[in-house]
Amino acid sequence: MPTLIARILDWPYFAMLARIVLTFPFWGSGLSKLIDFPGGVAEMAQYGLKPPVLINCLVIFTQLGGSLLIIANRRAWSGAGALAIFTLLTIPIAHDFWNLKGEAAKFEFYVAVEHISLIGGLMLAAILSRQSKYKGA
Repeated sequence: MPTLIARILDWPYFAMLARIVLTFPFWGSGLSKLIDFPGGVAEMAQYGLKPPVLINCLVIFTQLGGSLLIIANRRAWSGAGALAIFTLLTIPIAHDFWNLKGEAAKFEFYVAVEHISLIGGLMLAAILSRQSKYKGA
């Protein structure tokens, strides 16, 4: 590995940046639902989730709390697990491509595949967080 790349990968702030970037979809969505609370409630109602106010609160808590745990690298396994389960659950709720036809089905399939990839990234974040505990990082 080139020395420059190794130095970048070993730099603690690069790891922090990676955790921020990985969790961006979650904290971005959580902040959006918090700032536009009625919009978040409407989104929960749109997917038939009841009671929508409580569900919106739980989604905000999961997205922001899970992101914070990963970014802070404190109990990152817990944040990664919560966000991975949340992400997995969104597939049958909001991205049910198997019930759609044509371009809509294709689009939702691609979103579901991206969600699965994001779950893999969260799994790696949990693994790397555990390993960093033994290296003093």
